Amino acid sequence: MHAWLCENPTGVDALTWTELPTPEPGAGEVLIEIKAASLNFPDLLIVQNKYQMKPPLPFVPGSEYAGVVRAVGDGVAHLLVGQHVACLSGTGGFATHTIAPAALCMPLPKGFPFVDAAAFIMIYATSHHALADRAQLKAGETVLVLGAAGGVGTSAIQIAKALGARVIAAASSDEKCELCKSIGADETINYSTQDLREAVKALTGGKGPDVIYDPVGGDLAEPAFRSIAWRGRYLVVGFAAGSIPALPLNLTLLKGASIVGVFWGGFAKNEPKANAAAMAELARWYAQGKIKPVIDGTMPMADLKAAYARMGSRAVKGKLVMVN
Repeated sequence: MHAWLCENPTGVDALTWTELPTPEPGAGEVLIEIKAASLNFPDLLIVQNKYQMKPPLPFVPGSEYAGVVRAVGDGVAHLLVGQHVACLSGTGGFATHTIAPAALCMPLPKGFPFVDAAAFIMIYATSHHALADRAQLKAGETVLVLGAAGGVGTSAIQIAKALGARVIAAASSDEKCELCKSIGADETINYSTQDLREAVKALTGGKGPDVIYDPVGGDLAEPAFRSIAWRGRYLVVGFAAGSIPALPLNLTLLKGASIVGVFWGGFAKNEPKANAAAMAELARWYAQGKIKPVIDGTMPMADLKAAYARMGSRAVKGKLVMVN
């Protein structure tokens, strides 16, 4: 097997395409032949030693992938050799093969393409947990999605629409705004050319959005939060802009608003039954055509460094997927 090995987390340039022995699965594990692996923002942070999870060295990055089970370890009863699966294990995906905990593998229904499957769990599980669970989004409410053309942003648009909400998508270019419209956004804001707060005010008749979905952070956070509706819920999803904002807490008092943390990994660990129910609903929605990952493009696994550069330039719309 081959894998992109990180022996020193100083950045993407330190990764090396390395030949390694193909491992055997232990108890509760499976060996997966990887067909596709998506690139997520944490995959960039983890090789820069900036992510909250710091795996022991050396490690293979690639948090999310899909492929074929080639061997099963002792105690694995729900997966079979030859079965197609998707997995979100945090590491191991940027390779030709990996060992994964069987409990983290999602069996794929017939007809679920590997590329879609590799781009599915992280973004849709995060957005479903954020909007359906943490925000308790109701039909008829208005959602403002920041960074709306990215992976989690596009999933948030689709899930909010599936829940019956009105969606205002905010992105950094007219091209990205058009993408958001094409997947269901009711209104768009180009915050590179428009004043975010004034645009939100105009689109909501001064009321503001009931829910703000923010995977960006940075300079957008405060003007967005200042626009929130009474009893609004501000979802803290991530910090793709690179800086963690400091919001004035008096605004929560004045707006009767809530700042709500979203950490799907903790939810899945602490509330496995609720997470399983959410994943089942997402699988149904995919089968019904309500949700489908937006794929920016596919690239050969050997071109991972070029893919990282593309993601770092903010050029990606939806998800970028590496394929073997």
